[in-house]
Amino acid sequence: MELDETDERILKNLMVDARLSGRHLALKLGISTVTVLSRIKKLEKEKIIRGYTVMIDHEKLGYTLTAIIEIMAKNDKIIDIEEEISKFENVCGVYDITGSTDTLIVAKFKERNELSEFVKNLAAIPNVENTNTHVVLNTAKEDFRLT
Repeated sequence: MELDETDERILKNLMVDARLSGRHLALKLGISTVTVLSRIKKLEKEKIIRGYTVMIDHEKLGYTLTAIIEIMAKNDKIIDIEEEISKFENVCGVYDITGSTDTLIVAKFKERNELSEFVKNLAAIPNVENTNTHVVLNTAKEDFRLT
């Protein structure tokens, strides 16, 4: 699907505030409410908009540890491993990457023992050859919206 300028403007506004009503968004963009709502429906149908959510401060909820974990797989089982890892509750992102490792995971934890248990569970997944865990010391930016 080819996005035009109106689609991009709608998306940028929804990324900043997904609670905007169709009417408010139409007023802000200078277009009709019907146009905004039909464009949003089209973007949802095409899976460009996959859902609506809130941005939370994980640390205020007690998730004070962020780990970035590299996974090396054996026997060309990367996809199977990534599917398994994606089911874990603490996992925020699973990335199939280039370089010396196969997969990169971003996960959040409340306590060190949770991270320790998580890494041990990763190592127990069939065909995981090795893991390399990095603990984030400070977060300078964490916002996956492209605004």
